[in-house]
Amino acid sequence: MQITRQADYAVRAVLHLARVGNNERSATSTVAKEQNIPPSFLAKIISQLSIAGLLHTSRGARGGVTLAREPKDITLLEVVEAIDGPIQLNECVGNTGACTFDENCPIKPVWCDAQDELVTRLKNTNFAQMLV
Repeated sequence: MQITRQADYAVRAVLHLARVGNNERSATSTVAKEQNIPPSFLAKIISQLSIAGLLHTSRGARGGVTLAREPKDITLLEVVEAIDGPIQLNECVGNTGACTFDENCPIKPVWCDAQDELVTRLKNTNFAQMLV
């Protein structure tokens, strides 16, 4: 399993903004340049993160982008899911009837446990922890 490049860029953009500070605006061009993110791609990412309530954006000469909440209140899971949607290692996880083996499958519990561990790890990791 691999997160999308878009989710990776989103994580790097949010981490950049966490480093800048919650009250400081950063121009999207600065974020794009410092994080090696194509500007047109970043614009789409910023829009998705804003819709998810993770960022505030403002236009104009003094515009830019800021975190909508403190870094300690934004989790890695929120950012990844804002871009990629809910994490699902296999279609059978959380989707009863997706597989003909369903509950008789010896592999399904492994997928379910692995997904639970991943989701828990991402949920318990916030951006303040990554500022160290």
